[in-house]
Amino acid sequence: MIFLVVAIFFIAFLAAPLLILLANSFVTGQGSGLSNYIEVLGDKSVAAAISNSIQVSATAAVITTLLAFMLAYAVNCTKMCNGLKMLIKIGISIPMLLPTITYGFAIIYSFGKQGLLTKFFGMELFQIYGFNGLLMGYVIYTLPSAFLLLNNSFGYIDKKFIIVSTLMGDDFFRSFINTILRPLIGTIGGALVLSFILSFTDFGIPASVGGTYNVIATQLYQVMLGSIPNFQSGSVIAVLMLLPAILGVLFLNYLERFNFHYDGFSVTELPDNKLRDLAFAFVSVVTVTGIISVFLVMFIAPLVKNYPYDLTFTTQFIQQALFSSALLDVYENSVFVAIISAVLGTLIAYSAAIINVRTLMSKRAKISIDLFSMITNSVPGMVLGLAYLLLFNASDLKGTFMIIILCNIVHFFTTPYLMAKNSLSKLNPAWETTGELMGDTWIKTIIRVIIPNSVATIVEMFGYYFINTMVTISAIIFLVTARTSVVTSKIKELQHFANFNEIFVLSILIFVTNISIKICCDLVNQKLTSDYR
Repeated sequence: MIFLVVAIFFIAFLAAPLLILLANSFVTGQGSGLSNYIEVLGDKSVAAAISNSIQVSATAAVITTLLAFMLAYAVNCTKMCNGLKMLIKIGISIPMLLPTITYGFAIIYSFGKQGLLTKFFGMELFQIYGFNGLLMGYVIYTLPSAFLLLNNSFGYIDKKFIIVSTLMGDDFFRSFINTILRPLIGTIGGALVLSFILSFTDFGIPASVGGTYNVIATQLYQVMLGSIPNFQSGSVIAVLMLLPAILGVLFLNYLERFNFHYDGFSVTELPDNKLRDLAFAFVSVVTVTGIISVFLVMFIAPLVKNYPYDLTFTTQFIQQALFSSALLDVYENSVFVAIISAVLGTLIAYSAAIINVRTLMSKRAKISIDLFSMITNSVPGMVLGLAYLLLFNASDLKGTFMIIILCNIVHFFTTPYLMAKNSLSKLNPAWETTGELMGDTWIKTIIRVIIPNSVATIVEMFGYYFINTMVTISAIIFLVTARTSVVTSKIKELQHFANFNEIFVLSILIFVTNISIKICCDLVNQKLTSDYR
């Protein structure tokens, strides 16, 4: 029954929308054909947008992967003080708590002609609109995800091989390649692909600092929300946005052959190397300081009278925002959507993981759930949002909070599902059998034993859903209306009126809300861990 519910959910809210999107891309005035693709691919503006997207996304992916690797190496393979390592982890996670559309405005207020960092350095460091601004925004946006991926894999590197390599006379570079680089080649490829796809499909950063440098995401937005929406051309562009994700999955499957496992694992203390530690500490501090300094202006601008001309302290803008019913309404909408998305999303993801790991369902059924997970991970938010718009345009779901919630549940499904799957697979497989022998039904065993022993993972799943729902804009930009507007879509609206103080106040509200949820989740998990011990 649980499998049928999950399967029907994904058929209705993942497979059906994507099939409608694909079918719509072939619809022409004369029936069906490839004329839409020929027309779109022959459009110079679309071709330029695709080329621009590939260039800036590829550059950002390379820079992000290198930085993430160095930061993960610093945390795991150096003897830097633990306080600095913790600072790196906290500093890197800050961008994840903010919507990407805010990144662009923070870059403008930091590196623009009157920007905070421009004033500090006494000169404008670079042109912020176009390639440069996008590149900086994409690196900041994708660095946390790439770091988390590499940092997790570094935890499984057996450091005793570094010691053995050194004792056998290998120089630093030979030892580094054999003991660090080769075991991580698959994860490095994953970080590269992830960073590219996230950059290629993001809408928030180009919406604020893209300028005249069109990318594929802004091209899709202009086609769909222009004076005359073109659903067929929009569908074609959306399908084209899927191609990098498909190629990325194929590339990751190829990299799987380079992965290997250790026969054993040992905890080994690395030898002292002050030069190594100082070098990586310098890179880490510069990177984290750079990220924090970009967002620092977001907390300064709303607290002065007229940034950057009159820096007299004032709480006027904060008070206006907090007493503005229009802004408070969209904030309440965001929190409502985030809570419901987190509760329902966690329930669906956990249920899917339960029947995959803790039941004797057929292998084909389990593979189908993993397939749903892989597809949701590959579909860009804008593509999914457009697919929902096409499928539910004439239904009662159009213009409701429920369609936004459903889109968020599907869009962010993969990571919570994998969290639950990994956690449940580590629990004793005999618990259900023991429960049955004691007279308990399978459901009772799940409720009394399995859920209490995986409640920490459930809390993490809830936090992941909540935070990502609060900051997303790509997935819901085609679905919100004046009644269902959320904070990120309101920020996009305020951009047209240059109300940057209100934009920053709303961004701070999102940041404070997300960091509060993150702290609460961590405290709950700490309490659960201490109780368990």
